[in-house]
Amino acid sequence: MGQSSRWSTIVTVVLAQVVFVAITVLAWGDWRGFFAHPARLIMILASVAATIVGLAAGVNFSTGRRMDRNDLWIFVPVVLGSVLLCWQLPFADRRDQLTVDGDAVRYTGVALFVIGAVLRVGPIVVLGRRFSAFVAIQERHELVTDGWYGVIRHPSYLGALLLFAGWMLIFRSLLTVVVLPVAVLILVARIDAEEVLLASEFGDRYAAYRRNTWRLIPLIY
Repeated sequence: MGQSSRWSTIVTVVLAQVVFVAITVLAWGDWRGFFAHPARLIMILASVAATIVGLAAGVNFSTGRRMDRNDLWIFVPVVLGSVLLCWQLPFADRRDQLTVDGDAVRYTGVALFVIGAVLRVGPIVVLGRRFSAFVAIQERHELVTDGWYGVIRHPSYLGALLLFAGWMLIFRSLLTVVVLPVAVLILVARIDAEEVLLASEFGDRYAAYRRNTWRLIPLIY
């Protein structure tokens, strides 16, 4: 990845982070009140930290030498849904609309969010330049089958799912029970596309790897 592309990635990711925080705080309506609760403060700090680590590790938007374009539709519901939830979750939380009472829910969300952030960013550190926002085979791409990937094939996607669930629970949202299953379906579609591409690239080696690992959740799936 060239220097200009690298800076484009950094600018894009940082702007997305700023927009996420800005929309969330504006929806709450009072920045002092928003950051007054430890759960919300930890969420923002963990999100910023994960962004910094991910950028330092080399996350990119490279289409590589081979890319699956059939899954690009996923970006539409993900981006639109994320923007809508960025507003709805804090707005409803402050007004006790569609929420569950109690800080136990918030701190459960914090735990899931932090664990999810580690699982999301850890594989980025391992893969470096091979980790792209797109389902793509990079130049000199190598199959990693140990460490994070020795038990499950998609630890970063598991992290994304935990991040998402934790994010919604931090705002005590009842919508979690409706939106989370939709997020799982979208994630599985993404995994399907990635595994088809990897199987076409690495053949028998990837088939053997699949037989000896879980897809997303150890002992379950």
